[in-house]
Amino acid sequence: MNPIPPLNAAALLRQHGLRPEKSLGQNFLQNASALEKIAAAAEIQADDSVLEIGPGLGSLTRYLAAAAKTVTAVELDLSLIPVLETVLAPYHNTRIIHGDILHFPPAALIDTPAYIVAANVPYYITSAIFRHLLENTPRPRRIVLTIQKEVAERICAAPGDMSLLALSIQVYGEPKIVSTIPAGAFYPPPKVDSAIIRVEMYPQPLIPTPQLNTFFRLAKAGFSQKRKTLRNSLSAGLAIPATQAAQMLEKANIDPMRRAETLSLDEWGALCQG
Repeated sequence: MNPIPPLNAAALLRQHGLRPEKSLGQNFLQNASALEKIAAAAEIQADDSVLEIGPGLGSLTRYLAAAAKTVTAVELDLSLIPVLETVLAPYHNTRIIHGDILHFPPAALIDTPAYIVAANVPYYITSAIFRHLLENTPRPRRIVLTIQKEVAERICAAPGDMSLLALSIQVYGEPKIVSTIPAGAFYPPPKVDSAIIRVEMYPQPLIPTPQLNTFFRLAKAGFSQKRKTLRNSLSAGLAIPATQAAQMLEKANIDPMRRAETLSLDEWGALCQG
């Protein structure tokens, strides 16, 4: 494979009369080492289909296309489509789609259930993207995203420091921080450092599918008032008496005085049984 030439984001934007759009969270990753790490973390095989969210100027897309069978790149910013078409012209296995990824069911974009998601996404829609990918079918078998480092650490948290976001992802797959990326690797540089996070999907969610709605309802209620005990937060979130919430927790062998961030997925599963 021929080396992929570096891409100068600032020069390319000037060439097309464009500027980074702050409202869209546009920080273009252009560091070759970081791009290689993302592609490597995705572990793409020659027969894989890859979905990229927010390809921007096509920096990462080229690395994905060099490894995959096909790459479907969904870009929200219409002004970047001509840039993408120019940058990706040598890669005939790429397909550029203009639109909002949150408005496209995965089944409308990818024709294989065992696809991979690899992307450098705007920080402000990280949670929405994860939710969209995980709560629709087919689910990807692997997700590799460059996101805010602090958010990546929250997603990978263990009981004692759990969050609703961590639970919502860990129920579907195992998250791991692969590498960190300094702000200077982007143009323009964001105010914080980033991390490459990889989520390897489980064959089935850790909470049985018929109980997932109950799981999310309980988890949202549990985290609705983080500083309160589970007895009180479940009472408020579910609009039930505190005594009833305490009984639910005790039935699952969970101390009603604990807080939501201390529970493991197994304990949430036990709570769903009630």
